[in-house]
Amino acid sequence: MLSIVVPTYNERDNVEQLVERITAAVHVPFEIVFVDDSRDDTPQILARLAAKYPQVRFLHREGERGLGSAVVTGFRIARGDLLAVMDADLQHPPEKLMDLVREAERGADIVIPSRFVPGGSDGGLSPSRKLVSWTARWMARALLRRVRPVTDPTSGFFLVRRRVVEGVELSPIGWKILIEVLVKGRYERVVEIPYAFEARAAGESKMGLREQWEYLVHLVRLVASSPEDRRFWLYCLVGASGVVVNFTIYWMLVNLAHLYVPLAGALAALAAMTSNFILNDRFTWRDARGGRLHVRASRFLVVSATGVLISAGILELIHRGVHYLLANLIASGAAVWWNFTLNNRWTWAGRPQPGRAQRAAAARIASRLPQPEPVRRSQSGSAPGH
Repeated sequence: MLSIVVPTYNERDNVEQLVERITAAVHVPFEIVFVDDSRDDTPQILARLAAKYPQVRFLHREGERGLGSAVVTGFRIARGDLLAVMDADLQHPPEKLMDLVREAERGADIVIPSRFVPGGSDGGLSPSRKLVSWTARWMARALLRRVRPVTDPTSGFFLVRRRVVEGVELSPIGWKILIEVLVKGRYERVVEIPYAFEARAAGESKMGLREQWEYLVHLVRLVASSPEDRRFWLYCLVGASGVVVNFTIYWMLVNLAHLYVPLAGALAALAAMTSNFILNDRFTWRDARGGRLHVRASRFLVVSATGVLISAGILELIHRGVHYLLANLIASGAAVWWNFTLNNRWTWAGRPQPGRAQRAAAARIASRLPQPEPVRRSQSGSAPGH
């Protein structure tokens, strides 16, 4: 069964047409689950639709708002094994739903209609919204490793198998639930298919400064909750602190101690390397500190020295044909990648141990795994009490 979860907020002019188009387009057993936070008469319209169409159910939430949390609520009360999510504003064409189902039948765990694969289009967005959308996608793909292979991770139109999110603690804020599903979900195969994002037919966009701020907070939380992403960005932060240590020690040795410049440079580099090791050992890889301290320190020294040689070698190869600053940036980036990868796989190769927060979260999940809860229909067709 296909459950189509539709979060709504003041979409009175769109929901009836949406139901009609879904009903005409979908040719498998399905239900439409509206999770409504509206302050207009959308709930009354949804009640009439639920009385008319046996596939329609809705839940009206009082005093609560948020697209992401509405989707999670929809997942919880949905009955289907396939969970589709789409907006109510008709910018996501219901006629693509069967394409999503067919990809799931071929083995996809997550199916995402994308505006950015061949055949797709984001023509329904204004130039300013396109800029906001591009920035949001770029930030998500830069910060989160599991998001990078996806061309349209900020889409609000997608399908997942229930097992992808079942038992996964989703705690979204704001409007981009798909990114959290990609970071936390249990899946192997993601498929993207092209679609044309349509212009809004009626009603007003809900995008504002609050939603953009919540998106930034959401990204930070996802980085903090993802060990692989958190580790990399902590490593970069420690590296930046090492640059400060290096320049500070170097200035002091040259200007205050009046040491020979090459000697001052070597001692400053050694101090920065020592600082980096201590901070990485204490924070970045605190859950993977296997073996003895001096062994980890020796390995870190070898990896760092090799990184310097790699950086110098790349500079030698490319500096004649590339601007010297760009060449240095490329060489430094390669050295950072090398150092992080080798330190992750060799220097700190101990088996990661869950911290207190992770153990507590696992205990909470085990004690109350979310199960689909059918919403009983009242005579009006709505959820009880709504």
